[in-house]
Amino acid sequence: MVSPARALLLLVLACAITAADAREVESDIVVYGGTSAGVAAAVQAKRMGKTVALVCPEQRLGGMSSGGLGFTDAGSVAVIGGVAREFYHRVWRHYQDDSAWRWQPRDAFNNRGQGVAAIERSTQTMWVFEPRVAAQVFEDLVAEHGVQVYRDEWLDRTPGVGVSLSNGRIQSIATLAGSRYSAGVFIDASYEGDLIAAAGVRCHVGRESSAAYDEPHNGVQRDAIHHPHNFAVLASPVDAHRIPGDPSSGLLPRICSDPPGANGEGDHRIQAYCYRLCLTDHPENRLPIERPARYDPGQYELLLRVFETGWRGFFHKYDPIPNRKTDVNNHGPFSMDNIGFNYEYPEATYQRRAEMLAEHRDYQQGLLYFVSHDPRVPEDIRSQARQWGLAKDEFPEQEGWSSQLYIREARRMVGRYVMTEHDVTGARPVPEPVGMGSYTLDSHNVQRYVDENGKVQNEGDIGVHVPPYGIAYGALTPREEECKNLLAPVCLSASHIAYGSIRMEPVFMVLGQSAATAAALALDDDCGVQEVDYQRLKSRLVADGQVLSYAKKQARPAHPRGARSPTEGAKLAK
Repeated sequence: MVSPARALLLLVLACAITAADAREVESDIVVYGGTSAGVAAAVQAKRMGKTVALVCPEQRLGGMSSGGLGFTDAGSVAVIGGVAREFYHRVWRHYQDDSAWRWQPRDAFNNRGQGVAAIERSTQTMWVFEPRVAAQVFEDLVAEHGVQVYRDEWLDRTPGVGVSLSNGRIQSIATLAGSRYSAGVFIDASYEGDLIAAAGVRCHVGRESSAAYDEPHNGVQRDAIHHPHNFAVLASPVDAHRIPGDPSSGLLPRICSDPPGANGEGDHRIQAYCYRLCLTDHPENRLPIERPARYDPGQYELLLRVFETGWRGFFHKYDPIPNRKTDVNNHGPFSMDNIGFNYEYPEATYQRRAEMLAEHRDYQQGLLYFVSHDPRVPEDIRSQARQWGLAKDEFPEQEGWSSQLYIREARRMVGRYVMTEHDVTGARPVPEPVGMGSYTLDSHNVQRYVDENGKVQNEGDIGVHVPPYGIAYGALTPREEECKNLLAPVCLSASHIAYGSIRMEPVFMVLGQSAATAAALALDDDCGVQEVDYQRLKSRLVADGQVLSYAKKQARPAHPRGARSPTEGAKLAK
């Protein structure tokens, strides 16, 4: 079985492309990226009466929504409307059929979601689901609307080749297969922002300094302990060296020797990636966790020291989804997040990205194998880990592994309007909203370093509650002098910390729909996307079920856990 990373590597290294592989396609709108935002944009374009080409590097539609993130990061579900809400209604409809519950009785399912009930009967929506169900819903949406989907099509990122520009407008894009797609408006719905970058639109990678936009939670955050994903929450400090107390012995693996930087300082680092794992404890549907070919138990020595402190939260984020399966996320000081191994990913070549995908899978597969087999792992952890395996009926083409790495953050456009912490927290009004967000200001850890006492620490993890807020149309559009017919609903214009709240799958679907609506209006009026009449745009969005405003309830405190120092945060997080 060829892994996704290997398949991509073979594609990139191919030295000849036959003429039969190439195609010439003209449409009103081209959507690049088969993410949930890409599907929502393509469906909305068809509903607006436009022809559309959905050009996908991926084979599987839906991005993370069908790639393992079934325990939806919802925030306030009241602000999720339009195509996004329709998606969650279709998921609900699927699980109304008794045949959908093959591995678990319906009444045995834990009706728990993230801040919301998994199944909301009053609104006929479901916020927790299996990856294969989400994938089928996306396939149904594009099929019902007659969307032309072109899969396994990778943008040629060669400067001056992949994107054809004239008078500030994209005329066409070319792919590695030799195909060319022409349109009046283009939408970059990829997680990486490859199209906006290839079009010469200004982007940012990494954290801005806190001074750049006057944001308290941007830049290096050494003193912030908002979640228990930090070594400060353990019962005792953990030495960073191979031989405790002996710096000459070198650092344990997975710890960076570089200084972390001063609080508030900007850097090139981005929050960690991981695969969201769909595991099951049902014996008939369980695949064993195999030993990776490049397995090195030494990579997990730090986790042994975490266990030695008495920490037992390893399985805390094995969140239940239907049919005795899980959406496994990161939890704790050393977990699923591959901290510090993704900095170059956003702008890396396809070949280098493929190598990084393989490294991330090796890390997580090795981690699961380690905790279930290594005799040094406490038996209570090992015995519980052995109960879980990959689900046979999920991602069968990859033997249970998702093809979609969780790209929590990559490039971010610097557009007409930059969403910042001030917009997300409600400190200032957002102009011309085209959708809403509501999730916590959320950044996973960015680095793992050694403090001045030789102890290991994680840095970059942030969690600050915010009220529902609008997302500006200007954040979806480049500056007019850079490109007049391009929209970016995923790698939109936002600071690192504001993006930490915006970057949720329901919001991406909302913004994908809004971007396509704006694209259609720009075509109708023969104008640039920056010139779209906002009142017309707003009217159509509201008519199509988008939520653009929300009556504020009593605001939660800006620092829900009151954590302003490692010591104080550790006490509160226990």
